[in-house]
Amino acid sequence: MAPMERHQDYVLRTVEERGVRLIRLWFTDVLGQLKSVAISPAELENAFEEGMHFDGSAIDGFSRVQESDVLARPDPNTFELLPWNRGDDVSARMFCDILSHDGTPFEGDPRQVLKRNLDKAHERGFQFMVAPEMEFFYFSSGDASKPLEPLDTGGYFDLTTTDAASDLRKRTIAMLEAMGIPVEYSFHEDAPSQHEIDLRYSDALSMADNVMTFRLVVREIALEQGAYATFMPKPLEGVQGSGMHTHMSLFEGDTNAFHEPGDPYGLSKVAYGFIAGVLRHAPELTAVTNQLVNSYKRLIAGYEAPTYVTWARNNRSALVRIPVTKAGKQSSTRIEFRSPDPACNPYLAFSVLLAAGLKGIEEGYELPPEAAANVFELTPEERAAEQIGSLPQSLSDALDAMERSELVAETLGEHIFEWFLRNKRAEWLAYKSQVTPFELSRYLPNL
Repeated sequence: MAPMERHQDYVLRTVEERGVRLIRLWFTDVLGQLKSVAISPAELENAFEEGMHFDGSAIDGFSRVQESDVLARPDPNTFELLPWNRGDDVSARMFCDILSHDGTPFEGDPRQVLKRNLDKAHERGFQFMVAPEMEFFYFSSGDASKPLEPLDTGGYFDLTTTDAASDLRKRTIAMLEAMGIPVEYSFHEDAPSQHEIDLRYSDALSMADNVMTFRLVVREIALEQGAYATFMPKPLEGVQGSGMHTHMSLFEGDTNAFHEPGDPYGLSKVAYGFIAGVLRHAPELTAVTNQLVNSYKRLIAGYEAPTYVTWARNNRSALVRIPVTKAGKQSSTRIEFRSPDPACNPYLAFSVLLAAGLKGIEEGYELPPEAAANVFELTPEERAAEQIGSLPQSLSDALDAMERSELVAETLGEHIFEWFLRNKRAEWLAYKSQVTPFELSRYLPNL
């Protein structure tokens, strides 16, 4: 029996033995919104063999009306019982690959985009491993018409044992682990009611699935307790926003391809090429890793988020940071890319980061000098002298850079590349046409 058939057989037996009544098939649209369709156990075997038909024209970034039918085929490797079942209402979930009617990978499916780019890495002998640091806020409600009310006033690493937010975080971790998603760290972040949960290293496809599950679990637990959780990058003024710092490495079998014992930094030629690729292409992939108008309220100086295209060891002003590797832990050699935020589509974000890194390796990009100083403290003239570039400072600028990028177009494929640009141009136009309270309070009294 082939591995896929064994996994399918395991799922079918588990569904029968555990009395599962509904199987929820999950997938995402181009922007990373989680979608779901529920089927009964009687339909499961057919779903594995043929996929489930649905109208793709109703999903953002999927099919046009004249080519609407697509298939959702569940991946049995992603089967998990849902821990928020009530009584006898046992349900489970699986992520799906979206296929065209002829059974080929559907061009509008973000999960298929990541799988295609991972296949390219596998052809070169690499496995792409990632570990994101997930930051988010808790508020008393999600009513945008009222002022936001944080659930606590804690700061970085504060031990807030008696507040509601601390209890929410503990409940969230328990549910994540019940769903087979291991957590490495969790703590209170710098801003009031801002928290961070770091997911343990995994292959990029599993991690993208885990990020989608993570966001749902965080919000589900908050709603159960009468609170509201958000992954909006910058919901509050005057404090730092939420990032999704992403740790990355390439493995060749069981060997970390980023590690080189004789190097002063402990980094291999592969690692240097990967860093150089990510840095060179960073401006053009920023629209994917930071896809909202609000994302650029976070990417400003003074709030720990990177704005300049640099790399360094233990320098948190740099876009790419090289964490210290503990003695005897060569397998943990990695780089940290600090600009993404948790509102991105993880399938697309991991895809463009991998593609940029591989391009740097293949083309032998030269790595610029390390940023030894705090880049935020340098004058514009000093940054220009050191040829330090900037990340885009608005969604419009990011889309301009993306539109010129052959790398991003090839990585995402024509379907998603063009739809993403159209959708985000419309978002920028809608934002630009608004008259904000800031403008009224600043200009109306004097003009």
